[in-house]
Amino acid sequence: MKTILRIAKTELRTLFYSPIAWFLMIVFLIQCGVIYLGMLEAMARSKEAGAVLLGSMIEYLFLSNQGLLPAVLRNLYLYIPLLTMGLISRETSSGTIRLLYSSPIRVREIVFGKFLAMMIYSLLLTGILAIFVVSSLFQVKSPDTGMLMCSLLGIYLLLCAYSAIGLFMSCLTTYQVVAAVCTFVMIGLLSYVGTLWQDIAFVRSLTYFLSISGRTGNILLGLITTKDVIYFMAIIYLFLGLSIYKIKAGMESRPPVVKAGRYALVIVSTLAIGYISSIPSLVGYYDATRAKQRTLTPNVQKIIKELGDAPLEVTAYNNLLGRHWDLGSPDSYNRNLARWEPYMRFKHNIELKTVLYYDSAYEIPNMSRFYPGKTLAQIAKQIADSRDLSMSQFKTPAEIRKIIDLKPELNRYVMQLKYKGKTTFLRVFDDNKEWPGETEVAAAIKRLLQTRMPKIVFLTGHLERNINKLGDREYRVLTNLTTFRNSLLNQGFDVDTLSLDTQQIPGDISALVLADPKVALTAADMEKLRQYIDKGGNLLVAGEPGKQEILNPFLRQLGIQLMDGTLVQTSKDLQPELVTPYLTANAATLYPALTHAHHDSAMVSMPRATALSYADTGAFTIKPLLTTNMRICWLKKDKLVADSADIVFSPDRGDERKTFVTAVSMTRKINNKEQRIIVTGDADFMANAELQRFNLNAANFVFNTALFSWLSNGEFPIDSSRPGPEDTTILLSKAQVKFLRIIYVWVSPGLLLAFGAILLIRRKRK
Repeated sequence: MKTILRIAKTELRTLFYSPIAWFLMIVFLIQCGVIYLGMLEAMARSKEAGAVLLGSMIEYLFLSNQGLLPAVLRNLYLYIPLLTMGLISRETSSGTIRLLYSSPIRVREIVFGKFLAMMIYSLLLTGILAIFVVSSLFQVKSPDTGMLMCSLLGIYLLLCAYSAIGLFMSCLTTYQVVAAVCTFVMIGLLSYVGTLWQDIAFVRSLTYFLSISGRTGNILLGLITTKDVIYFMAIIYLFLGLSIYKIKAGMESRPPVVKAGRYALVIVSTLAIGYISSIPSLVGYYDATRAKQRTLTPNVQKIIKELGDAPLEVTAYNNLLGRHWDLGSPDSYNRNLARWEPYMRFKHNIELKTVLYYDSAYEIPNMSRFYPGKTLAQIAKQIADSRDLSMSQFKTPAEIRKIIDLKPELNRYVMQLKYKGKTTFLRVFDDNKEWPGETEVAAAIKRLLQTRMPKIVFLTGHLERNINKLGDREYRVLTNLTTFRNSLLNQGFDVDTLSLDTQQIPGDISALVLADPKVALTAADMEKLRQYIDKGGNLLVAGEPGKQEILNPFLRQLGIQLMDGTLVQTSKDLQPELVTPYLTANAATLYPALTHAHHDSAMVSMPRATALSYADTGAFTIKPLLTTNMRICWLKKDKLVADSADIVFSPDRGDERKTFVTAVSMTRKINNKEQRIIVTGDADFMANAELQRFNLNAANFVFNTALFSWLSNGEFPIDSSRPGPEDTTILLSKAQVKFLRIIYVWVSPGLLLAFGAILLIRRKRK
């Protein structure tokens, strides 16, 4: 060990007696300072401009695309080759390597000593990063210290891996520039190798393990896994081992077979280590984040553990002609494995399979017009050829239909979960995330565990909103549109329809929905609804202006009425009949996600709504959920003509201006349980058009989910929400950031430059 330390000391002395080490440290310090302070100044400017800073400031500073750590990672590979290029090649070109050969020093001591020197220099570079990490602890309120420390560990491990690669490349040539170029190339190969041969099951595991690309991702985010740490150790072992045997090959006269065998032994043992360390049951995890952000939420963990020891089979059916082909293509296996890894952490026997097929893509209408005169098989063959795929990999339409009927799933990419003989579908969605989140996965697993799911029944027979149509005012998006993440079906509910004319209301449903009937309820219908309410059934009633007389007779028994008239709201951009009431504090208690959504500007969009009047003196406890802003909204009593001149407040015509309630919750104790009822003055806030509207800062998605969650006693959706970040405030002003810029970008590099220059000048004089 003493010899290793002496060699490391000598190597460090050589390193710091050359300008390159000082130059790289100064450049690295300036680069980090410019990026960090640029981000910090942008936040300080926003703060002083009165903007509300949302989200984690630490993640923005260090982990966003423009943040410090991603910028460092993009350029880190440029630094190490310039330092490692002379580690061995310098000895070889000058002839001093022969002195080392003839000395009693062992080859491994030479390699370990030089690598130790690089480890120390890498620690110095990490220390420069630590300056900004430590600074952030005093510049951001309540920073996540654990995540920051993990990030430094990830950078250091990557630097050490790069150093080992550079050391080996330095053994291959006497030319230092060639060694540097070879190091660049090897790092590039290790970054690219993970994309090679991903369609070959055995090979893809090995190449994916060797890939260095993205290996620091989890660690930077605060999640340490044994397989990632072992990977860096294995890469260091691989290249140090190859370095030792390369140097020995120059000292010894051995048969080529022996030399090749040594190299093969190091490579095979590295791959074996990688294979074993990647077995899900052997992987250890440590989430260093304060709120355990990189771990499944407790509710989801509990559901996963309910599966017990029985295996969970996940079979992905991927249509060659489908829109989401890339999610299940042959080279996507490892990406999907990474998506399922958080769940495999708590259940090791999740088995992933993929079935490839081709069939009509119902989500891409008129596909045949792009391939005139061709059959479905010919279209599939042309697409497969363009992707270098063999048609033997795909099941034909007839073959796949014998296995499973995917037409209800539009023949798109879908995963079938199978557990103890029960199956259910887990879908991908047409949004930016595509992949199902914890809530959707947990809901699908819960379907495998429960005999019945909460059922929401929508009444029909009086021209109510239709849950199977995609018209603007209908309810399919809300209820059962498979491609929509927030539909009740994908959140764990069952939905159905019921006609009061011919059917009785079941007693085991979670809630009944009466949405905008357009013809009056009959006496028999009213009686069925009364009996349902008297038994304590949960209910949602959504009315519309102009139809008050249809619902008010029924609502009278609940002590609530739809007020005459239509609410209007002044806006320079929107139609006057579009009202945007605010969420109340009562609404925030319905569902955890609403707690985070509830703030001064959280609103729900309601086209053509009316107000509710009630007296909280009956059997029900009534609480307002949505209220209007009296400054811009009033109740217009006469007919609203939206395409006429500007709508004006006319008290002489009966218009009222005050804070109106557009949605209420009602509760009471009956039959040893809490009965829950929702009444709203609008039915369009749940309609397809509003749920697909993106031009408003509206909380319709979350609010609708909250209502049905509350009506089903919070059973679904599965709560996978996380506490909001605490580090949402910076503690600096713009002037203070400018002062820090002088310190970090000018003074500190200047002092480092002066110290290095003095050291080099004194060394040269000696």
